[in-house]
Amino acid sequence: MPEKIDRSKLYLSTVAADAPETAQDFGLGLEIAEFCTAMNMDEGFATYDPIAREKMRHADRFVLHAPFNELCPSAIDPLVLDIARRRYAQAFQLADGYGIRRMVVHSGYVPLVYFKEYFVERSVEFWRAYLADKPDDFSINIENVLEDEPDMLIDIARGVDDPRFKLCFDIGHANITKNGLDIMEWTQRVVPVLGHAHLHNNYGWPDRHHPLGDGDMDVAAILDLILSGAPEATITIESIEARPSVDWLIDKGYLQ
Repeated sequence: MPEKIDRSKLYLSTVAADAPETAQDFGLGLEIAEFCTAMNMDEGFATYDPIAREKMRHADRFVLHAPFNELCPSAIDPLVLDIARRRYAQAFQLADGYGIRRMVVHSGYVPLVYFKEYFVERSVEFWRAYLADKPDDFSINIENVLEDEPDMLIDIARGVDDPRFKLCFDIGHANITKNGLDIMEWTQRVVPVLGHAHLHNNYGWPDRHHPLGDGDMDVAAILDLILSGAPEATITIESIEARPSVDWLIDKGYLQ
């Protein structure tokens, strides 16, 4: 039998319409995705705040997925970099207002725009400065999106060198961008600096966020590596339907 998932470390993303009710039924947390678009923190706040709060009634622990559109902590233009600072400052204030202490951020890396060495150096500088005034119980997990290998984000995590800063390994994104790298090797490399994981499945491009059993990845093998290599990491099911993925976890013996 596989190693069981601690329910206190398992979350469902609210990208799935059935996430709140499923979280309530199984005693799981929620990753709030309503503010992935930054303008939902401004003119859209009056609309999305009550939506998020209604969903949060169904769980007792939360992760906030920060906004990511056009945001890059390694931006070359200083005015663009200032926008990233302002938006991530807003995201922290939002998380703090909701009592959320863990935030997922996208790396902002764009292939053919940034040299990897430059991106690592600037990201380390940005996130060290960002964390300087944050409370000890607040943590950030940086997520792979367009990276074609894990080492760049690993180098950022090690460069920031702060227990509050770790990786969010999105297995679905890695399956699309891995460029010949075995997904199991990617997983093995990231587990030493893993704080959070996004689980969903696909058949390569496009990024469909299928339930865990619908795709060409061996999610069970990946999950086994995560559970054994990073036992303190939290996990979010980020599929477009939550309940089929929870049912898959139960069927495979990961949840009772």
